[in-house]
Amino acid sequence: MKTHLLALALLVGACLSLPVRAQSYTPTEENLKSRQEFRDARFGIFLHWGLYAMLATGEWTMTNNNLNYKEYAKLAGGFYPSKFNAAEWVAAIKASGAKYICFTSRHHEGFSMFDTKYSDYNVVDATPFKRDILKELADECHKQGIRLHLYYSHLDWYREDYPWGRTGRGTGRPDAKGNWPSYYQFMNNQLTELLTNYGPIGAIWFDGWWDQDQNSDFDWQLPGQYELIHKLQPACLVGNNHHQVPFEGEDIQIFERDLPGENKAGLSGQDISSLPLETCETMNGMWGYKITDQNYKSTKTLIHYLVKAAGKDANLLMNIGPQPDGCLPQVAVERLKEMGEWIKTYGETIYGTRGGCVAPHPWGVTTQKGDRLFVHILDLQDKALFLPLEGQKVKRAMDFASRQALKFKRVDGGIVLQLDEIPTEVDKVVELQLD
Repeated sequence: MKTHLLALALLVGACLSLPVRAQSYTPTEENLKSRQEFRDARFGIFLHWGLYAMLATGEWTMTNNNLNYKEYAKLAGGFYPSKFNAAEWVAAIKASGAKYICFTSRHHEGFSMFDTKYSDYNVVDATPFKRDILKELADECHKQGIRLHLYYSHLDWYREDYPWGRTGRGTGRPDAKGNWPSYYQFMNNQLTELLTNYGPIGAIWFDGWWDQDQNSDFDWQLPGQYELIHKLQPACLVGNNHHQVPFEGEDIQIFERDLPGENKAGLSGQDISSLPLETCETMNGMWGYKITDQNYKSTKTLIHYLVKAAGKDANLLMNIGPQPDGCLPQVAVERLKEMGEWIKTYGETIYGTRGGCVAPHPWGVTTQKGDRLFVHILDLQDKALFLPLEGQKVKRAMDFASRQALKFKRVDGGIVLQLDEIPTEVDKVVELQLD
């Protein structure tokens, strides 16, 4: 009997020592409400900012150039963004019509852009700037009514306890195996800080899962991490830029440099889920600041990207790489202002909409609110447009901006919209009232 009891005790002890796997994920009411608000927002701004801005060659420069991790860390001693002004940043972003900001709290370089007690390699302890950039940004977002999301890297090219993946192998870290339990605890400690010290956070935006995709036995232990986030802030959404169909515990699906269903960049071949969708894209060519990259997309292109994302029932997260002096690039600020001018007129056809009942076509897309269908004509070389609305009754059609009535003709399978002239606007929006 004692032998059986001893065996049972050893078995229980062994079970208790194993990591507890998260149970089947059921989002809370707060989380479901947050998902709805996220979908309604439709437009956010991504900010990639870290020590890499000082080298002005992009956010991957540490691994691309095999920079020694100890030498790279010396950049922190000169990081002093004297012109950083969180109020100006948030005001410029708010003027664009964006409803949320996603900020890189810690990128692959391993440098924390916030005050953390779990590493001295952070903006307060390692730089002469001595200011918690994230705290200033978070306070200003809450003050100006902009939601704050936080990018957090799963991989790290600096820390010695991160097991080597397929990137960052030339940075000089001594142990390829690392120490996963140590690194996993470090991440969860930092996530706890981020979700405790900076007010309500709209989402945690993970990146880097793909770094271990050649190691089939690697376990990121995501269920426990996701459970921690949802416990700390139930309304906080979890997204992961892993280029896969969503994992259990995730609340949004992310597409990189592609609209859902497209795979032009080769990073978004995954199926589309029923979760809220978001596509991230750069305003110029890079995520982080690159001094030679002045290839900014035109305002028309950016507006089209926003409209096409909404037409595919997705949000647009448009990226800007702040300069090492703490300023947003002037061209980016101009683009934000110009997008904001357009949104002043047409925001109603984007915010709070869902992808319309007419699927995207080469001429454009549709968005919808209840029985109001917004036809976004982006590229039409004719004065007539066939809309496949079989089974739908259209009561009236009008130009959205002027509210002037437009003619249409019922035909087999839908209607033909009659325009006065070939559209030349950035986006000719027609509103249809469905019965």
